[in-house]
Amino acid sequence: MHGTESCVDVVDVRSEITGLFVDLLQHVAIVAHTLLDLDRWLVNRPIVRTTSLPQIRAKVPDREAGEVRMDPKQVVVDRFSTVEPALRDISTWLYENPEIAYEEHASSARLVEFLRDNGLTVEYPAWGLETAFDARSGRKGPEVVICAEYDALPEVGHACGHNVIAAAACGAGVALAGLTEELGFRVRVLGTPAEESYGGKIDMIEAGAFEGAAAAMMIHPSPEDMVDPAFLAVAHLDIDFYGKESHAAFAPQVGINALDAAVQAYVNISTLRQTLYNTDKVHGVITHGGGAPNVIPQHTSLAFYVRAATMTRLTELRKKVEACFEAAALATGCSVEITPRGHTYTEMHNDPVMVELFSANSAALGRTMGSAAGHDPGAAGSTDMANVSRIVPTIHPMLGINSAPAVNHQREFAAHTVTPDGERAIRDGAIAMAWTVVDIATANRWDELGASLPS
Repeated sequence: MHGTESCVDVVDVRSEITGLFVDLLQHVAIVAHTLLDLDRWLVNRPIVRTTSLPQIRAKVPDREAGEVRMDPKQVVVDRFSTVEPALRDISTWLYENPEIAYEEHASSARLVEFLRDNGLTVEYPAWGLETAFDARSGRKGPEVVICAEYDALPEVGHACGHNVIAAAACGAGVALAGLTEELGFRVRVLGTPAEESYGGKIDMIEAGAFEGAAAAMMIHPSPEDMVDPAFLAVAHLDIDFYGKESHAAFAPQVGINALDAAVQAYVNISTLRQTLYNTDKVHGVITHGGGAPNVIPQHTSLAFYVRAATMTRLTELRKKVEACFEAAALATGCSVEITPRGHTYTEMHNDPVMVELFSANSAALGRTMGSAAGHDPGAAGSTDMANVSRIVPTIHPMLGINSAPAVNHQREFAAHTVTPDGERAIRDGAIAMAWTVVDIATANRWDELGASLPS
């Protein structure tokens, strides 16, 4: 009884399954027919292209017209994002391994390796400097130079944030490398040593590194955002006083004290400050004051910087400062030698078109840039990028890293360069520079650049 009922049940289940399977095949046939009709409609429908898509949105490519496949600013973001972790690592590595002017061998090698790995053609060493490099992408069109700095300061390391500068420059170069052919420009990431003391960019100017460039740019970390900072002209001076050694207790009267000359020179400079403008800056240190307390120093040395708002004023002020050293030598019976160290840096000339574009692009990234207008003109440093700005349209925006109360050239500022705020400055700086180049190239605004160049 139970066996017969089981056989009947099995037959009924099989019949039901067969019916369901037939129904399923019918539904599949209907779907396939619908897809075939849809495919025919897509093939035969008219193509409509949209050119008014929002910024950072893909658009339909027109290969015959040579359009890029994606909004170029989105290309910049995508390419930067792929290398952002590596750039953060580079910034941290530079922070942990600081190298001073003209000794940036490991630093430059690390940056060159990154640029080569990401498709740029690199000459290294370059332009007659062992720690300079020149990384290129693109074959034709106007040329943009993005400057990378990577020298550190003695004692306080990367307290001026050149690790951030280098990482942002490399990031901008890699992000732009994929657009050079489509937008018709060339990009170079130029490794520039020795900004802090000697002026490596000026060596490179004299060697021809900036000849024919349509634009130059870099960013710099700072306590606050400023798109068009003022920079003072500066002369770097080494001063040596020479006297005559003697026993400081037994026969001081036969000695000529070179330390007295150094101290008197320092006092002379302090006295001079009463007559200075707020944009005049004179500051220095005694680098050698003698060897032993019981020996009248035969030789002492100082290092001084002299700054002013313009090269004309710097020439006037430098004469007054040098007179302070000469007077100290005369008063103490010493001789004096005043030797320029490295190059003289000029005042800065910011290109107004690139200032406007960089500011707008920074705002699009959520960073509101301040302006030098209304800012204390005396609260300024100096840079050899200013010399570049006299011959090539240039910008040098400062990007805040939320370091206050710490300021540049303090150890606390150096520590802020490897925080999330420092890493954001790498990203914002790289993308804003690259977007600025994209804006110039897509609107063909190359001929508008250069209004700030001295006549």
